[in-house]
Amino acid sequence: MDKLLQMIINQHHQLLVALGQHLALSFMALLIAALIAIPLAMIFKDHRRLGEIALQVAGVFQTIPSLALLGLLIPLVGIGNPPALIALVAYAIMPIYQNTYTGLTTIDPNLEEAAIAMGLSRWMRLRRLELPMALPLIFSGIRIALVMTIGTATLAALIGAGGLGTYIVLGIEQNNNQELLIGAVFSAILALVFSVLLKVMGKSKRNLKIGFGLILLACIGWGGQKTYQHFFAQPQAEIVIAGKMGSEPEILINMYKELIQAKDPSIKIVLKPNFGGTTFLYQALKRNQIDIYPEFTGTVLKAFAKAKTTPQNPQAAYRKAATYLKTQQLTYLKPMAYQNGYDLAVTPEVANQYSLKTISDLASVSDQLTAAFDPDFSHQKDGYLGLKSAYHLQIGSVRSLEPSLRYQAIAQKRVQIVDGYTTDPEIRQFHLVVLKDDQHFFPPYQGAPLMKTSFAKQHPTVVKQLNKLSGRITMAEMQTMNYRVTVKHEKAKTVARQYLLKHHLISAKQK
Repeated sequence: MDKLLQMIINQHHQLLVALGQHLALSFMALLIAALIAIPLAMIFKDHRRLGEIALQVAGVFQTIPSLALLGLLIPLVGIGNPPALIALVAYAIMPIYQNTYTGLTTIDPNLEEAAIAMGLSRWMRLRRLELPMALPLIFSGIRIALVMTIGTATLAALIGAGGLGTYIVLGIEQNNNQELLIGAVFSAILALVFSVLLKVMGKSKRNLKIGFGLILLACIGWGGQKTYQHFFAQPQAEIVIAGKMGSEPEILINMYKELIQAKDPSIKIVLKPNFGGTTFLYQALKRNQIDIYPEFTGTVLKAFAKAKTTPQNPQAAYRKAATYLKTQQLTYLKPMAYQNGYDLAVTPEVANQYSLKTISDLASVSDQLTAAFDPDFSHQKDGYLGLKSAYHLQIGSVRSLEPSLRYQAIAQKRVQIVDGYTTDPEIRQFHLVVLKDDQHFFPPYQGAPLMKTSFAKQHPTVVKQLNKLSGRITMAEMQTMNYRVTVKHEKAKTVARQYLLKHHLISAKQK
């Protein structure tokens, strides 16, 4: 608890930003859903057949897994807030529409007849009789939608929309319970607090008016701020730097930020750590949704260029990767010194039991073992798909797990094989045995910043600053930095900055 409180104090600014992002996304989705669902229910209340069809259509969206819906939306509307907002609206419509429709269609027919006999028009009946009587159910639907939206909005972090889900993703990736608790607890508190406020609003007309007034004031204030920023505030250069899942990409993108701002502190850098898998980032870069991300030569050759053969010489592999990327109007800067290649690892007990030293040794017994692989590794040709063919592996059972979870699985002896990277700190932490790639299936993996060629031409200073990492960072240094972030739970920003200071790549005066 002390560590959790200290983390909240130390990260109060980042936490407030995440809270703001989470609230803005959730309430925008709720507002749009209400503006769609309530009028629809009002229209269809006298057309029961159409009303039931609309109810079924809204219910279909509830059956689609949220991650699948986000994945379907990304090719259509890109990444960030748009797909997250659309998905949340789709989920929020059902409870609001269902409760509003039910409230409007279950009013006592005698009351309806009395209102008609008094000469009230359809609009007057709706305003004076039907909506007031249906209000408790309508607010109940909005409360359900709000709680669901706040909870589901945590997934927005997986597609770069930020929010409290960022803490949950980081907690899972770095096996950090404090990060997990911050994301989960604050999401629950938000849902509880606003659920209670909506319940209070629905109790009387006075509370309803006060509540709507406060919401209106908040919307005006938010809209005014956005308008000022768009039309009157001095535009500021912004560079978006993203990273794959895990501690190492987060360390690297923090180094990129420090190096760029060392030369020009006025440039606004937006970091998006744990942004997604390889293909996700690559497509985001090509769509101009991010500007820079660290990529590895072997991944470029296998996953993007679809090369049947790859050079074993690191320099030759880099030249071939850079040449291919040039045809895609992308610029690949000079690589760092260390290689972060794939590997397969087993526990010492399994290595001794089956006399495993190489991946070839694994082939004859692989059907007796179970494995946990990173999602990227499981589905890429430079991962298990290609390795399976090259070594004739037939692993008995393969699970896809996020990076930190697969190491927990092997440490708890739930699986016998995991994939990993040569710089992973867990290899040392759990005393794992890395099997030798005796057929040299894995190509060289040197990391370097990847960006669009147009961006590189527009930002020559950025290119020059990032090239300062060329030939830097040994494997031992990267392993140590990963260990500090993943195992010791130090901040990636701190670890990155300390490395740059130690090697005199930035000045201590830079903040």
